[in-house]
Amino acid sequence: MLRVIAGTARSLRLKTPEGMDTRPTTDRVKETLFNMLMPYIPGGVFVDLFSGSGAIGIEAISRGAKKAYFVENAAKPAACIAENLAHTKFTQQAVMLKQDVFSALRGSIREEVDVIFMDPPYDQSYEKTALEILSTADYVTEDTLIVVEASLTTEFDYVSGLGFEVIKEKCYKTNKHVFIRRS
Repeated sequence: MLRVIAGTARSLRLKTPEGMDTRPTTDRVKETLFNMLMPYIPGGVFVDLFSGSGAIGIEAISRGAKKAYFVENAAKPAACIAENLAHTKFTQQAVMLKQDVFSALRGSIREEVDVIFMDPPYDQSYEKTALEILSTADYVTEDTLIVVEASLTTEFDYVSGLGFEVIKEKCYKTNKHVFIRRS
């Protein structure tokens, strides 16, 4: 069961898309992640790429983000996000982009963002393509924090060539969060 952990929508249950195409982040991992993100959330703009159920972006709004972009191309997860936003009454703070992540990054975000979170399918290099696009994006500033959820074996040794640096890595049992910002 997925739920909002803290903030104004605390304890509300969230739906998850059927099937194994999405991997909802566990409560314990989500709690650890948001403890690290809290300085960036209140009043901020949050981007949730490969959104799935929308749980991460919804958690950000619940904890005080003024706006969250949800980018999800698949029909069932996008419908699930819309239902979860309606259930948590966060539709006013949400921008739903039902499109390919790379297209969204190239043209749908037009304001400076505080946090970009991405949880792409593991081991397919989608995060690398996304980071290549983000390296030249106007909405990514020196203060923007990019967090990538990836498999434990995913390498990020290429990011310095894109003008980024890994500032922190938090490893869990089966995956990790990599924190990146402009260098």
